[in-house]
Amino acid sequence: MKYNDLQVEKNARPTRAGRGISAGRGKTAGRGTKGQKSRTGHHKMPAGFMGGQRAIMQAIPKLKGFKSIHPKAEVVYTDNLNILSGDVDNFKLAEASLISSPFNKVKVILRGEVTAKINLSTQFASKTAIKAIEKAGGKFTKVEVPKRAKKAEK
Repeated sequence: MKYNDLQVEKNARPTRAGRGISAGRGKTAGRGTKGQKSRTGHHKMPAGFMGGQRAIMQAIPKLKGFKSIHPKAEVVYTDNLNILSGDVDNFKLAEASLISSPFNKVKVILRGEVTAKINLSTQFASKTAIKAIEKAGGKFTKVEVPKRAKKAEK
């Protein structure tokens, strides 16, 4: 086999851009005329880059304030607990429509008097609310927020 007998596919060799007019890709070498993209070292600009002027995301006004990803605890007052009795947890409070969901954090705060004897199991309670519950013959236990049941995997 000789070198000149080799069958070479068309366009198998890489083109050598910028090697004179007769090379077919000479002078500007297919980069067009002038501008940022024609220069050496050009690379893709970050999203929102507007040619050196102020980017659109810097120019538009921002939303005011801050939204926390940690929801605040729902407040339940001690005078509302008088309608309940026995063991009280997040689920009982949700059934009594004192909180929106049993899966939210709950804080019990003193307001009025506690007459019912209850065993309260929530996430938070003020010191004065705990004293009032204990004075009525009940007790307070700090617990974690109940977890939602995960959907069955398919």
